[in-house]
Amino acid sequence: MQTKFAKKFKKQYEKADAKIKSAFDKKLELFLQDPFHPLLNNHSLTGKYLEKRSINITGDWRAIFSEAETEEEKVINFELLDIHSNLYK
Repeated sequence: MQTKFAKKFKKQYEKADAKIKSAFDKKLELFLQDPFHPLLNNHSLTGKYLEKRSINITGDWRAIFSEAETEEEKVINFELLDIHSNLYK
C-alpha cells in the first residue's frame, strides 16, 4: 500500500497543534497495519465526499482520504484533516 498526502492535507497538518499531529501519526501507523481497526472507525462518506472515506483521529478530528488501485498496489491519498464541524458543513 502506498500513502500520499494532498497539498491541502499537508497545510492542515502543519497548522494543527502538536497533540493532533501526534494523534494522526499514531492513527496512520495503525491504519497501515489494519485499515479497518475498530479504533479508526473507517467508513465511507456521502454527499460532497462521495467515494471518499474517513477515519477518526481524535474525538472530533477526522482525516478524509480516497483510494485508488494500480496494477501493482493500492494507493491511499489523504486529502483533508480537520474537525468534524468544519468538514461536514
